[in-house]
Amino acid sequence: MAHQIIMTPGGEKLVLLPFDEFQALRDAADAAAHVQTLAALAHGEEERLTPAEALALAEAATPLAFWRRKRGLTQTVLAERAGISQSALAGMESGARVGTAAVLARVAKALHLHVEDLITVDE
Repeated sequence: MAHQIIMTPGGEKLVLLPFDEFQALRDAADAAAHVQTLAALAHGEEERLTPAEALALAEAATPLAFWRRKRGLTQTVLAERAGISQSALAGMESGARVGTAAVLARVAKALHLHVEDLITVDE
């Protein structure tokens, strides 16, 4: 692998390499990430959605509303498991209320999800 290390005026080291080698490294990283994802799916650490579920998630008022229904839980049961009131959960599901990081973490744990699965990013 032909490469050159250069130092910026600010002291940062940079590596220059041929574009084909860069692409090969990027492809190898993508392949490794794919293998990790397949392993996580096989071990039940990640889950897949059917096309119908993906559409339902996209159409849900919030990801929280979708995941609660997918898990077959009532608002009351999920609220109890997360240690919050049913009305607070209802507000979060509708989008009228925003949960704190701690509350979102408890709700995510009760749903066996990552907090990121409950957050939407407005662009």
